[in-house]
Amino acid sequence: MFKGRWRTTGRALVRVIIVWAVSTLTMLALAGILPDFKLQSDNQDSITRTAVTAAWGAGAFGLLSALVWPLLVRALLLVPALVLGLLVFFLNGSLLLIALWLIPNGRGAANPETAVVVAAVMSAVASATSTALAVGDDDAYRRRLSRLADRRRRRSGEDGGRGGPPGTVFLQLDGVGHQVLLDAVAAGVMPHVAGWLGVRPPDPDGGRGTADDAARVSPGDPAGSALGSPRPTHRLTPWRTDWSSQTGASQLGILHGSNHDVPAFRWYEKDTGRIMVSNRPASAAELQRRAIARTNDGGLLTFDGASRGNLFSGGADQLALVLSIAARRGRANRSRAGYFAYFSDPANAVRTVVSFVADVGREIGESTRTRIRGDRPRVGRGGLYPFIRAFATVVERDVVVTAVIGDMLAGRTAVYADLVAYDEVAHHSGPHSRDAARVLARLDRSVGLIARAAEHAPRTYRIVLLSDHGQSPGETFEGAYGLTLKDLVRAGCGLPVSRRAERTKSGAEAREAARHAVRGALHRPEPEAGEKPAHGSDPVVLASGNLALISFPDVPERMSREQIDRRHPALLRTLASHPGIGFLLVRSEEHGSVVFGPGGAEVPVDALDDSGPLAGMGPGAADAVRRTDSFPHVADIMVNSMYDPATGRVHAFEEQIGSHGGLGGQQSRAFLLSPLVLSAPVPDSGELVGAERVHEVLRRWLREGSGPQVPLGTVSVPVAKARSDEARTAEEEKDSA
Repeated sequence: MFKGRWRTTGRALVRVIIVWAVSTLTMLALAGILPDFKLQSDNQDSITRTAVTAAWGAGAFGLLSALVWPLLVRALLLVPALVLGLLVFFLNGSLLLIALWLIPNGRGAANPETAVVVAAVMSAVASATSTALAVGDDDAYRRRLSRLADRRRRRSGEDGGRGGPPGTVFLQLDGVGHQVLLDAVAAGVMPHVAGWLGVRPPDPDGGRGTADDAARVSPGDPAGSALGSPRPTHRLTPWRTDWSSQTGASQLGILHGSNHDVPAFRWYEKDTGRIMVSNRPASAAELQRRAIARTNDGGLLTFDGASRGNLFSGGADQLALVLSIAARRGRANRSRAGYFAYFSDPANAVRTVVSFVADVGREIGESTRTRIRGDRPRVGRGGLYPFIRAFATVVERDVVVTAVIGDMLAGRTAVYADLVAYDEVAHHSGPHSRDAARVLARLDRSVGLIARAAEHAPRTYRIVLLSDHGQSPGETFEGAYGLTLKDLVRAGCGLPVSRRAERTKSGAEAREAARHAVRGALHRPEPEAGEKPAHGSDPVVLASGNLALISFPDVPERMSREQIDRRHPALLRTLASHPGIGFLLVRSEEHGSVVFGPGGAEVPVDALDDSGPLAGMGPGAADAVRRTDSFPHVADIMVNSMYDPATGRVHAFEEQIGSHGGLGGQQSRAFLLSPLVLSAPVPDSGELVGAERVHEVLRRWLREGSGPQVPLGTVSVPVAKARSDEARTAEEEKDSA
C-alpha cells in the first residue's frame, strides 16, 4: 500500500515538474519574441541566469493561478457573465505582473498589454500540457475521479460505486427538431449520435448515409449490421409538442409535469396587468411556482438531482445557471455557481474567452457574407447579437458541459442540462443553414465528451438526448408583407400606424376596411375632418415566433367575438383574410370558441378537426388548440401564421428566419433519443404527445434505474429548496470541474 502511495506521489510530482518546465520554456520563448517582456537585468544575464528567472516567474504565476484566481472569481460572482468574460484577460495579466514582481532582483518586467498576452499563452500551454499528461496516465485519471467521488459521498453520507444503481443524464439540445437530427446524422455532421443509432458514416468518395438509414433503426432491428455499421445502442422517438412549441412550455412540462396555462412564450395577464415572458427570471419563478402548486410535486429532479442551464430547477438541489432562481437575492441564490466552477480555472477562462472572441468574429464574417450574397430570407445580425450568440455557443456550452461532467464524477442520480447553442443560431441563420450545422457538430463533440467522462464516473450512467421543440424556416411576417402584425392590428382597429405601414398594400386595405366598418356600424356618413370614433385602450400585441396574442387590457375578462366586432368591426375579418395568417382562435358568446380561417371559414372549437382551417398544421392540431382554449390566460385573439406544407415555411411575427412557438412544420416535432436498456417511451403503435407525457416517460426511466423517487410533498415555495451554505456549494462545484 505504501509502495503504491509513493508511486502515485512520484507521478504527481513528475507531472508538476513537467508542467513547470514547459511553462518556463514558454516564458523564455515569449521573452525572446515580445520586445516589451524581459527576464534579464540591464547587464544582460547569462542563459542560465535567465532560465532561473523564467523558472521563478513560471512557478510564481502557477501558484498564483492555483491559489488566488479562484478567490478573484469568487469575489466577482455577482458580475454579469459577459462582463466576467471580458475581465478574464485583465485579471490573468494582473497575476502575471505580480508573479514578475516576485522575481528576485527585479529581473522580470512587462507592460500591462504584454502581460495580458503572456498570461493568456502561458495558461493555455499549461492547460494543454496538464491535459496531455492526464490522458497519457489513465490510472492516475481514474484515481483522481475515484477520490472526487469518495469525497462527495462522504459529504452527503451516501454509499455508492459503479456496481450501484445507474444514474441518468438528460441532455436537451434546444431547438433541434426530429428531422434536423436525422439529416445531421445522415450527413455525418453528428458522428457520435450516428454511432448510437447504428448509422453508417458518409462514404469517403462523397456519398453519405440517408435520413432513412437513421429512421429505419429500431430496437429490435439490427439495422447497423445491414448498413455496415455497429448495432444501435439507442432508439430515436419523435414526440409532438403542444401548441406553444417553445422552451418555456416544453421544459416546464418536462421538468415539473405541468405546463397548464402557458399559452405562449410571452402573454398578457389581465388579472394582474403584467406581461409574462418565459425567459425573464421573475416570470420563470412564477411559472415554476404554479406548476408545483398544480402537481403538488417538486419536479423531476427532487431526488439527488442537478439542474444546469435550464429555465426551471426541476426540484434539483444542485443548481447552476437556472433562470427561475436568478431573481433571488442573498446567499440562497446559487444560479451563478456554475460560472465559479468553470472560471475558477484560469486556463478554462482563457480558452473560453479566446473561443468567445473567435465566435464573435465568425458571426460578423458570416453575416457580412450573407449580406454580400443577398441571401433571402435574412434578418439583422448586428448590434449585440454577435456577443449574445457567442455566449450561447461558447460560454454557456462550456460551463454547462463542465458542470454535467462534475455531476457525473460526483455520482449524482439525475442531471438535466440544456444546451441552447443551436436554437440561438438557427433563429438568425436558419435551421438548415451551414452555420447551424457547424453548431450541431460542436454539440455532438460535447455529447461525446460527456459520454467519455461517464466511463470514469463512480457509477454507470445512461445518457438521454432530447429536444424541447424544433424550428420552422421562413421569411418574417414583416419581411414578406412590409408591416408588422402590430401595425396590421392597429390598422384593422382604425388606430394610427407608422408611415411605412400605411404605404403597404396590407396596411392600406386594413385602414380602408376599418373606416368602412366603422361607418357601417355607426350608420352614419363620412366623419368630418379630425373626427375619430371612440376606442378603448390600445391592444397589446405580443409575438412568440409564428404565434401571436392580442389582448385588450381595458376589458377584464376574455373578450368575445361579438364584443370585438362591436368595438372594431373590421379587425377579425382583416386578420383572418390576410395571406400571412393561418387561423385565429376567438371566444364566441353563441358557439363557445371559434377558429377563423381563410375564405371566411368559421369552425366551433368543439367541432374542430385537423382539416378545414387547420389543414396542413399537422396531426393533433385540433386537440392542441382545444387545450390552449381552456387556459385561464388565453388571449382575446390567438393568431397562428400561415404554413406552407410544400416548403415547410411559416412567417414569424418577430425577427427570426428560424422560428417556433406555434403550429406548422418541424417546430412541433421534437425528439427523444434513449438507450435501449430503458423501456420504450411508447408502444410501437403509440405516439408521444405533449411535454407532460414526456415528463411521465422520464419519471418512469428514473424509477427503472434507481427505484421510486422520494416525493417532495406539499410545496409552499416557488422553487425547490436550496442549501444556505453557498460557500460549500461553490467549493463542491469547483472540485467537480
